[in-house]
Amino acid sequence: MGHTVIRQRKDGSGFKLLLIALAMGTFLAGCSSTSSNSARVVDRNNTVPKRPTVTSGQYIVKPGDTLFSIAFRYGWDYKELAARNGIPAPYTIRPGQPIRFSSGSTSSTTVVSSPSSSSRTTVTRRPVGSPAPAPANTGKPATPTPSTSAPVVATVPAAERAVGGWTWPANGVLIGKFASNGSLNKGIDIAGDLGQPVFAASDGAVVYAGSGLRGYGELIIIKHSDTYVSAYGHNRRLLVREGQQVKAGQSIAEMGSTGTDRVKLHFEIRRQGKPVDPLQFLPRR
Repeated sequence: MGHTVIRQRKDGSGFKLLLIALAMGTFLAGCSSTSSNSARVVDRNNTVPKRPTVTSGQYIVKPGDTLFSIAFRYGWDYKELAARNGIPAPYTIRPGQPIRFSSGSTSSTTVVSSPSSSSRTTVTRRPVGSPAPAPANTGKPATPTPSTSAPVVATVPAAERAVGGWTWPANGVLIGKFASNGSLNKGIDIAGDLGQPVFAASDGAVVYAGSGLRGYGELIIIKHSDTYVSAYGHNRRLLVREGQQVKAGQSIAEMGSTGTDRVKLHFEIRRQGKPVDPLQFLPRR
């Protein structure tokens, strides 16, 4: 196998590539030396965006959005988000409609990129009710300060853990586990073959099927109850549509690599909008 030569550029990109190559080499070496009975293997190339719950500003609905996908994207329970915006069941929204995250009215806003490459989000950069700061006489617009809210991860009551009705969403090797600190993996990753079936983990209704959430690729979100939803990312092809009822074990998609660098299923369970460890619910295998 030939050698790859990395030339140092003036802008430092060659050095960055060298660091990435070294990091990848360390990860692959760890995979090759791991047996089925040893420590877990974590896929550090997970591209799913990790962000805390957004509690300020508003989002402008784009074509293809659903209330469920917006709630999932910004860490909300869909019922709470609907109540905050006065949206009754069946939670119908329309393009151009503002979805407010803050508890009060907003007056000072700025537009920043949203997780979807084709949409934008309007976010308030100061606490509601606080006076607007005096603009500095610098001739340049003020730069907003990003939110530093801590990531939120739900605590699952013991009575709800490992209950019946849940099944594994795919066959394959577990390559990424849930990280409870909220800064790493919000679910689990299962490696498999391109095109192999992805299954519904429990009975429910499909509330989102599309590719509008960057980092998840072709994604399906299933609502199981007023408390739980599950998500299935990086699929090659979706086999169900929004509004369709599905049963546990039903084939809903084909495994793929959309939005990531390898064939795998990224699977999440969220309780009232907050990520929980799927292994607490799935049967042992």
